[in-house]
Amino acid sequence: MAIHVHPPSAHFGEDGARLTYGRYLRIPELLDQQRLASDAHDELLFITIHQVYELWFQQLLFELESVRGAMVGGQLWWARHLLARVHEIERILIEQVGVLETMTPQDFLEFRERLAPASGFQSVQFRELEFLSGAKDAGFVDRLRGVTDEERSRLERRLAEPTLWDAFIRVLDARGLAAGSDDEVRESLRAAAHDRETHGEIWELAEALLVHDERAAGWRARHVTMVERMIGTKTGTGGSSGAAYLRGRLDMRYYPVLWELRSWL
Repeated sequence: MAIHVHPPSAHFGEDGARLTYGRYLRIPELLDQQRLASDAHDELLFITIHQVYELWFQQLLFELESVRGAMVGGQLWWARHLLARVHEIERILIEQVGVLETMTPQDFLEFRERLAPASGFQSVQFRELEFLSGAKDAGFVDRLRGVTDEERSRLERRLAEPTLWDAFIRVLDARGLAAGSDDEVRESLRAAAHDRETHGEIWELAEALLVHDERAAGWRARHVTMVERMIGTKTGTGGSSGAAYLRGRLDMRYYPVLWELRSWL
């Protein structure tokens, strides 16, 4: 009696020959994106680090949009799960600064003048992350130069759409907790903090948002010290005040109510 073995639907290994690692990840196209503007040894590192940042920013936007949707849909466990992933990505972003700091100031100066007027200030995805997280700044869109109409449209859309904090307020309201003002939110969170048997999900979600805020603040602090180490008090290549501008943003918090709550517990 003949035994008929049906071929698998997926083809793995070299015999499959349908899709390779390189084609799936578009490796040739990816590696073609590092176009140097000078012969300086460290320029490749500088470009690679910043391109990797932008890839992670894209992933963070994807995850945080999903977090917002999960909160609005009442799937708090999913929101917390995705925020845990966000925290790990943000940890990588902070640690990645150390790789850039293996570049000495004099090595950076070999190609820095080639960057002008480009600047990290112009990272649209980074501003999208700030807007989505809760730190909206319409004035930034007005000050932005050298971006496409599509990029400007994305920022304007972020200004108009709900933030993560807006979604969290909806969660409180859906759970019957007062959230009409900052004072009411503070009192509701105090209640949640002292009755975690009833409101454990709310408290854990608030803590996960706070970690996101803390990691973002940690990245800003790490970034500004790196900039000071590299260029001191020089102005930025895009015309900003450089480290002075960055230091002025160190006290920014996405969720000040969550920080103030510590003094009320």
